[in-house]
Amino acid sequence: MTLIIIGLVILFAGVIIAKADASVRGYKTIIKTIGIIVIILGVSSASVVQVEPGEVGVQKLFGKVSNNILESGLNVINPLVKVVMFDIRTENYTMSGVNDEGLKAGDDAIRVLTADGLEVVIDLTVLYKVVPAEAPRILQEVGTDYRNVLVRPICRTNVRDNAVYYDAVSLYSTKRDEFQEKIFTTIEDNFKERGLMLEQLLVRNITLPESVKATIESKINAEQEAQKMTFILQKEKQEAERKRVEAQGIADYQKILSTGLSDRLLQYEMIKAISSSPNSKLIFMTNGKNLPILVDSK
Repeated sequence: MTLIIIGLVILFAGVIIAKADASVRGYKTIIKTIGIIVIILGVSSASVVQVEPGEVGVQKLFGKVSNNILESGLNVINPLVKVVMFDIRTENYTMSGVNDEGLKAGDDAIRVLTADGLEVVIDLTVLYKVVPAEAPRILQEVGTDYRNVLVRPICRTNVRDNAVYYDAVSLYSTKRDEFQEKIFTTIEDNFKERGLMLEQLLVRNITLPESVKATIESKINAEQEAQKMTFILQKEKQEAERKRVEAQGIADYQKILSTGLSDRLLQYEMIKAISSSPNSKLIFMTNGKNLPILVDSK
């Protein structure tokens, strides 16, 4: 478009100069020719537009948006048309409490009120992209700043609207996956209505109030102590059972000895032990009938 304007200026200037000064009338044809060439070059360059990979072009002529999008590559268009490029690749929008981690400077985390009236801070990352066929509608209804006009407010509003159905502790622990699935569904529906596609939604961090943290830590410590005591009791019971079994075994052994050993067997065992001793002994024993028995181990 710039070359076309320059060519028209040259062409018009040539005509004006030729009429004003007779000395330059001989250059009239040359000036006109240069102007025409510049116009042709301008028309040629303005009629061809290159769309980069991962983008689509939306044509706009005198404020009217065309529904025919331009795909990646070289495209021939009306030289008077202005082409607005839209990125159709996956985009990332992060709202975090960590400074400069998201697109907004400073603390940009989402603060919500839960069912029990506590304030919970949520860090959220949204992966989304523009639906190519919806790019003309987005340009006409929203413009190119759809991140701040659509993505940010839709995400923050839906997170707050859904958080009120959960208490703080459940949101932090047992109901976290359910909460993430619920806000994914609602945000996906809102995005779809506005020409965007939600690919993934990540609840990166949920920060509870300090008072709730302390309560949870106390509960965890109590549960750990209870588990420890249960283990000690089980160990003591096992030790008591072991001792009972051991005592029962000793009692059974003593019972067997008291009922199964006779005087003759005891005498036999004693004689066998004495006779195998290397020491020389002379022992008198009685056999129960007042008859002495002489044992000499020499």
